[in-house]
Amino acid sequence: MTEPKPMETMQHALERLERRGFRDSFRASPEGFVALDSERVLAPEELVVAEIVRFEGESDPEDEAVLFALQSKDESVRGTFVSSFGLGADPIAAELIRRLDDRDAQRRLH
Repeated sequence: MTEPKPMETMQHALERLERRGFRDSFRASPEGFVALDSERVLAPEELVVAEIVRFEGESDPEDEAVLFALQSKDESVRGTFVSSFGLGADPIAAELIRRLDDRDAQRRLH
């Protein structure tokens, strides 16, 4: 019998994605996702979701977060976006996330 794989930590996921080229970081704003390094503002429709990783707290539902690996459709910007989900979710981030095209990522959901 094989032992279950340990859950990936947020830090390990960020490091793994950075090695794959997702070096920028995004933050949510009313105008769209702001790429902090390149200082570009991108509408959700301009981004592709490459991967989604969910993290759940062991005992506290407030510890839940989701990590998105995002890239611009022209592939000039690749970065990550972290958001809480559930009751503590930021309404601006929730609206931007809702507008992302994640059809391909859903097949790779972790």
